[in-house]
Amino acid sequence: MMDAAVVSSRCPCTPQWNLDRPFLTGNFHQEAKTTSVLAEAKGNSVDVCLESEKPIGCYNASLQEMILIDDLLSALTGIDGRYISIKKSGGGEDTFSFHVDGSMDLALQESAKRIFPLCKSYLLINQFVESRSQFKSGLVNHAFAAALRALLLDYQAMVAQLEHQFRLGRLSIQGLWFYCQPMMGSMQALSIVIKKASAYNFVGSAVLNLLQSQAKLMAGNYLVRSLLEKMIDSANSAYLGILERWVYEGVIDDPHDEFFIAEDKSLQKESLTQDYDAMYWRQRYSLKDDIPSFLANSAETILTTGKYLNVMRECGHTVQVPALENSKLTSFGSNDHYLECIKSAYDFASGELLNLMKDKYDLIGKLRSIKHYLLLDQGDFLVHFMDIARDELSKTPNEISVEKLQSLLDIALRSTAAAADPLHEDVTCSVDSCSLLKRLSTLKDLQTGETVAETEEPLSVTGVETFSVNYKVQWPLSLVISRKALTKYQLIFRFLFHCKHVHRQLCAAWEVHQGARARDRHGTAISTSSILCRNMLKFINSLLHYLTFEVLEPNWHVMHNKLENAKSIDEVIQYHDFFMEKCLKECSLLSPILLKKLEKLKLVCLQYAAATQWLMNSIEVLEDTDNPSYESCKVLLKLRKPSKKPNSPTQESSVIQCVLKFEREFTSELQSLRPILSSRAQAEPYLTHLAQLILGVGMDQQM
Repeated sequence: MMDAAVVSSRCPCTPQWNLDRPFLTGNFHQEAKTTSVLAEAKGNSVDVCLESEKPIGCYNASLQEMILIDDLLSALTGIDGRYISIKKSGGGEDTFSFHVDGSMDLALQESAKRIFPLCKSYLLINQFVESRSQFKSGLVNHAFAAALRALLLDYQAMVAQLEHQFRLGRLSIQGLWFYCQPMMGSMQALSIVIKKASAYNFVGSAVLNLLQSQAKLMAGNYLVRSLLEKMIDSANSAYLGILERWVYEGVIDDPHDEFFIAEDKSLQKESLTQDYDAMYWRQRYSLKDDIPSFLANSAETILTTGKYLNVMRECGHTVQVPALENSKLTSFGSNDHYLECIKSAYDFASGELLNLMKDKYDLIGKLRSIKHYLLLDQGDFLVHFMDIARDELSKTPNEISVEKLQSLLDIALRSTAAAADPLHEDVTCSVDSCSLLKRLSTLKDLQTGETVAETEEPLSVTGVETFSVNYKVQWPLSLVISRKALTKYQLIFRFLFHCKHVHRQLCAAWEVHQGARARDRHGTAISTSSILCRNMLKFINSLLHYLTFEVLEPNWHVMHNKLENAKSIDEVIQYHDFFMEKCLKECSLLSPILLKKLEKLKLVCLQYAAATQWLMNSIEVLEDTDNPSYESCKVLLKLRKPSKKPNSPTQESSVIQCVLKFEREFTSELQSLRPILSSRAQAEPYLTHLAQLILGVGMDQQM
């Protein structure tokens, strides 16, 4: 519920002259009469001449009845009579009490007491109308007060007619009670509503819900229920006016903060491309707790409709909801036709925004381009980039020149098939400051609940581990491809990029082995190393095959088909987010234990690939005693000359032991991976494919 202090600060104050002159507000009826002028005015209210000092019991019964009727007619409009006094204690609005002269005939006293509740209801309603007509009370209270004021006019007309009958001598105390009864139930029902609204300072939706609940309680009384429904229609008119602008224009015109949709203007659309935790789409416009009961079932639809229209308006797109017959929400009263108009507005806004995103801003094309560059769907540019940027990527993140990397990336994009893509200019490079495992641990929304020991950051982190590709996304596509979504794409890219790097290094090592094939004999160091290199290549190829053909491609096609059939931008966001989450999960990026094992295996492969040149050189030195220098070994290896002398058994054995050490470490890591994949494959079937591809590595050597 809205804070009254907040509303007061936003709205004009009630003029002081309205407070200083109570005759303008009707409050003078309840004020203590201190002036003789008021006393004299009261003394002339009856045609018969009576001494006000005498108790009413001094008169006969028929005269007492006349005096009582005259006083009751005054009390019905909140004015003290000669022998009926109205007292207001404290500052509350329901603290009125009525007192009659104790000397009055008991039968007449009882008759008067039956009418007092109607008098009290009038005072409560009248005071509520005056207090809720101020600026700070809000549009709903203004409309409700206006409807009550119209009711009070009818009530006062009834009192005037009764007074006319009294002047003609045609009204008895029983007749007065008879004529007051039709208004009694209605006024009391309204007074109950007013007491609750005043006690809790209800505004906006709370007032509407209060009227709705009271109308349901009066379902058995047709007249009272009809009156309450009329009040609801009047109060609704102001609220539906706010609702109409929202669902037809996407604008919140709510000066008194009564609407059930809140706007947080501090959240800007630019944050979608800058902040990973940006909540623009979910929190720029959000539902409050106090939703009118008649709109509760369609609140989400109303919220979404306005959000769609707001996006189109901020894009500079002309938003015009097609006009339907009787499309004004304020004209429907108590029937449910307004729900049809809300549904129609939602269908229009949803379809219009979706078409705008797909046609004008080419959402599908943008996602396909991101797939090319961040999911390495077309990685020919990457091969060229890795060749020309090898030296720069071998540096630490602090030493890397991002500008130089960007220029090298531009060269790679312009000199490959990517040059034909008009969107390639949106691709930029970035270098993270930490490893992939460390970055994943800092993203709170990607935590999986697995308890793992914190891994210290490797001291030798280079650009190969921290390089990533960024992508420029403009509004309104940033609703779908937000900073959070791009970060998830980058996590997958970094994993794939590093796997590609490992693959290239192993391929280079394999070429070295192929150059030494002429010297290969069963049981030699080259033979042992060649088998290990083949197993490592099989591992990394299997991993890349799984990531690309078992995870990314199938999930992409599923998402693409869903996007083609999506009915709203919310469905597009949902499908895209689901695609990203599923890819992250199936790529093992959300499983720290499994990811650590894969990273360890890749590290062993890189260490072996780096040592391969040294191992081959050592073997060449053993085989060519005439040219033992390092440069001679490189020339011999490059020319692939056959060995002329047998190896020294002792020195060759040490080389074999070095190769076997790499083999044992690689095999050990693979074996430790087996129970992890086997235990999780039942709960997570996608791991079955990974297990089948990876765990077969090294079987050739074991057979």
